[in-house]
Amino acid sequence: MAHIDAGKTTTTERILYYTGKIHQMGEVHDGNASMDWMKQEKERGITVTSAATTCYWKNKRINIIDTPGHVDFTAEVQRSLRVLDGAIAIFCAVGGVEPQSETVWKQADEYDVPRIAFVNKMDRTGADFYNAVDMMKERLKADPLVLTIPIGSGELFNGIIDLIEMKSIIYEDESLGENFYKEEIPKDLENEARKYREQLIEKLSENDDTILEKYLNEEEITKKDFIRSIRKSTIENNLVPVLCGASLRNKGVQALLDAVVNYLPSPLDMPPVKGHDKNGKTVHRHPDTDGKFAALVFKVMSDKHVDKLSYIRVYSGTVKKGNRVYNPITKKTERVNRIMLMHANKRTDVESLKAGEIGTVVGLKSTLTGHTLSEKKNPIILESLNFPKPVIKVSIEPHSQAEEDKLLDALESLGYEDPTFQYYEDEKTGQLIVAGMGELHLEIITRRLVDEFNIDARIGKPQVTYCETIVESGRGRDEFDKELAGKEHYAMVEIEVVPAESATENDIVNLTGKDQIPERFVEPVKQSIQNRLRTGILAGYEMKMVQVNIVDGKFDEEKSNDVAFEQAAYNATEKALHEAQPALLEPKMDLEVVTPETYMGKVVDDLNRRRAKIEKISKRNDASVIDATVPLREMFGYATDLRSITQGRANFTMQFAKYDHCEKKIQREIIEKTRGYIPAFLKN
Repeated sequence: MAHIDAGKTTTTERILYYTGKIHQMGEVHDGNASMDWMKQEKERGITVTSAATTCYWKNKRINIIDTPGHVDFTAEVQRSLRVLDGAIAIFCAVGGVEPQSETVWKQADEYDVPRIAFVNKMDRTGADFYNAVDMMKERLKADPLVLTIPIGSGELFNGIIDLIEMKSIIYEDESLGENFYKEEIPKDLENEARKYREQLIEKLSENDDTILEKYLNEEEITKKDFIRSIRKSTIENNLVPVLCGASLRNKGVQALLDAVVNYLPSPLDMPPVKGHDKNGKTVHRHPDTDGKFAALVFKVMSDKHVDKLSYIRVYSGTVKKGNRVYNPITKKTERVNRIMLMHANKRTDVESLKAGEIGTVVGLKSTLTGHTLSEKKNPIILESLNFPKPVIKVSIEPHSQAEEDKLLDALESLGYEDPTFQYYEDEKTGQLIVAGMGELHLEIITRRLVDEFNIDARIGKPQVTYCETIVESGRGRDEFDKELAGKEHYAMVEIEVVPAESATENDIVNLTGKDQIPERFVEPVKQSIQNRLRTGILAGYEMKMVQVNIVDGKFDEEKSNDVAFEQAAYNATEKALHEAQPALLEPKMDLEVVTPETYMGKVVDDLNRRRAKIEKISKRNDASVIDATVPLREMFGYATDLRSITQGRANFTMQFAKYDHCEKKIQREIIEKTRGYIPAFLKN
């Protein structure tokens, strides 16, 4: 996992070569890396979808997922971290900890994933290993444990120093780094090596009494002692082992592989996976191949040959080809027709998958990303996956009526694969809308429609996905008392809405008793409130950060029913929202611009014009780094403008930060454009 262009796929390619999985290294820049198999990945030189593979190193099986680095595809990292036991965080030795590095690091924190760090690109001009380590402390709040230090940097980088064995490792370029030899540490680096070895021992001593005792008694700390202690601290997430190298130049990768098998956990090192049964009671599953079967579907891919491939991580038990598995979410039993191990888009049929293994199964018709598979007699629901909602959308229109069904089928297939991609029909215009995480995300989706489904549709201009909220509290009461189709309907519902600033989703709380709203009507009331919140009242956007309290109600034993309570709740919610001073929210982005000092003034001026809030300006090597938050609506076409301002010498990264209140002028502009007029309750 890493920021874009830190070298994830290049490192994976070397790992596969040295482990014998492939016999020729491909290169990202040549478009022939084995893990970048999609046409879009080969053309652009970036990873778009996570690719899984399996290899062996020193008799240990390693399941690898190579993830994208671009922020638009961060969900791919999230779902991979959900099912893996460890991670390699790769950092560019020049850029250090970059914005997307922080994002994926926080995702790993969220799932409590142990990790090791690899400072890559030590051969680049401006490479600074020690600065990257300092940035890990400062920006990630990590506690790095340096295990190797570089011999030289830039063009002079020719190997690493192993601080455990206190030896230099020098790689032979002619052998593509396959051959290397160990020798004494260069004289000019002896003090540096001793200093970092002392720090290594001191850090381990804080968590390991055996190391502390040997250190204080000046006894020899063996390699076995080091590995045991580092492994324990890594798995407990107390320390992050740090190594360095240059994957493109084939240096440092074997040491990284050693670190994977020595320090990252196997499934047996991890606590039992936790879930709940049909009654909501917490249950655990141990990584036992003979235990009760439990697996999580973390990815679904459409495939023209087999319909759907479901990627699963097996946590407990074994699944065999031909088995019937139970999905406790859909309450359906499905047959596993085939089981395969993946190498990017290539596959090998196997008879079974056991606890700790990752693979794909064919035959699951109604199972989606985040669903659990288990035994029907021993069901368990594992923690699912929550993905961010789209922030940008475009209209899409087939060139002919005949292609419309084909387009909808293609969008459905892409929606199965990518939970951050959505499509729907706009109720007002009747247009088909596709929504995603950024311009590149939507560009890739539309290109895939052409490349994979042979659909060349018309694409509209990108638009921002806004949200609505409330600024104050409000109350609404509605009494529904009508005769419909010859039958009397009665219900009264009173609603209170209050801002919920810390929440991203809405919360609906029932404060009534059974004498006000009987239990059988509570769910229809909540559903009706949720429906009203989906379209807001200003410009038809979904409402966020709203708490709805159901405070009162009345019913009639003869006349009350679901329909009456649904209508009363809907109307009461609308009245409460009008009273609560509704407001528009717009997506704000975290932006980092790296520019030569010469152009900094022009870049800042341009950002101010885009309503950016400059948070910090700092130095990174000989460049200026500008950190800012900026409204997404102001950033369309920014790549072209930045190139023009800086003669192509600056670059930027941008990722979603939060939804925040729109300025009143812009709010009115958006509402008028959407509705065609300003509603009366907003005119003042």
